[in-house]
Amino acid sequence: MLTALRSLFFMLAFYVGSLVFVLTAMALGSVTPMMVQRIATGWSRYHRSCARWLLGQTVRVEGDLPLGAYLYIIKHESMFETIDVLCLLDRPAIGAKRELFDIPLWGRIARLYGLIPIERAAGASALRVLRAAAKDRIAQGRPLCLFPEGTRVPHGEAPPLRAGFAGLYSLLGLPVVPIAIDSGRVSPRGKFLKRPGVITYKVGEIVPVGLDRREAERQVHAAINALNPPSALDQ
Repeated sequence: MLTALRSLFFMLAFYVGSLVFVLTAMALGSVTPMMVQRIATGWSRYHRSCARWLLGQTVRVEGDLPLGAYLYIIKHESMFETIDVLCLLDRPAIGAKRELFDIPLWGRIARLYGLIPIERAAGASALRVLRAAAKDRIAQGRPLCLFPEGTRVPHGEAPPLRAGFAGLYSLLGLPVVPIAIDSGRVSPRGKFLKRPGVITYKVGEIVPVGLDRREAERQVHAAINALNPPSALDQ
């Protein structure tokens, strides 16, 4: 019962608060994109505070998180990390599925913020557009972030990476920082109930530029699943 009440209070507080942030960004977004980025960072901090004080979820980072011109590849288990990554990194340019940009209000804010739309079913032409957008964000001094599994994955599962990662790795020529997360333990995909606990980010070793695509995928896949049971890597 307590978990259900905490989850309900979290949903009410977070979504009502999110509407305030969206409306504020809509009102001020025409002034400067930097304003939208600051509002988005504030929204992420608000989300982390709601998770901390209403759900009893805290965040821990294991390992040294390098900052700079990197491609950050993050495990995707729940909605938590898609928002919290704005606390983890400084104004990250995140690759997001194209259909999210069609959501009323939110889609416009996503464009103003500088998210990068990804066409899941598109081919080489879409990858070139993605590369151009990524280069633009790099020129702005912003880190790039990608959730390479394409969708939320239940904790303990380790599906193969989507082809978009290998394409970006080859085209951008950036070293990769792989990051594992275990948010699915306390905030399972598609579940209303969210449990208290520690959500851990585990920073893996940097994957250098110039590796064979298969080797780069192998290293990244192992690193982002480092918090899963060992048997998950055999899937």
